Amino acid sequence: MTLGHLHLMLNHLPLFGLLIGLLLLGAAMWRGSIELTRAAMVLLVLVAGAAVVVYLTGEAAEELVENLPGVSEELIERHEETALVATVGATLVGLAAAVGLWRLRAVTVLPPWPSRLVLALGLVALALVAWTAGQGGQIRHTEIRSGALEPSGGEDGPGRLGSEP
Repeated sequence: MTLGHLHLMLNHLPLFGLLIGLLLLGAAMWRGSIELTRAAMVLLVLVAGAAVVVYLTGEAAEELVENLPGVSEELIERHEETALVATVGATLVGLAAAVGLWRLRAVTVLPPWPSRLVLALGLVALALVAWTAGQGGQIRHTEIRSGALEPSGGEDGPGRLGSEP
């Protein structure tokens, strides 16, 4: 297994991990559960770590696909640029969750601010990660491309967007 394979194996973890972590945090806030809040924050710290691993293995994944037919260098670069922003967002959520965990370590009554801060940052990060996932999906999934970029292969080549069968 290569670092490129690791990227391809883990690349869904930041998106779905953030979604599950934020849903769990929302449920914890609704129930007023400090234990559930801690569990959600631990999950969000782990997801932030996974996001960093996914970002750092992206270059190796690029090397796996860059010479495949129909792969656009422009799509790869767009995904790489959005991935940096999304990784920063996910990392900020993980750091806020770690601070929240530290602040919650010895309390028995749940203060609202750590959860609210992590939830707000998490929603922004989730949007950034979803945006990045969409950009990454377009690299190999021609069926979701907007049509703005033509894959290599020429006007009549295989995989031309919008061509008749």
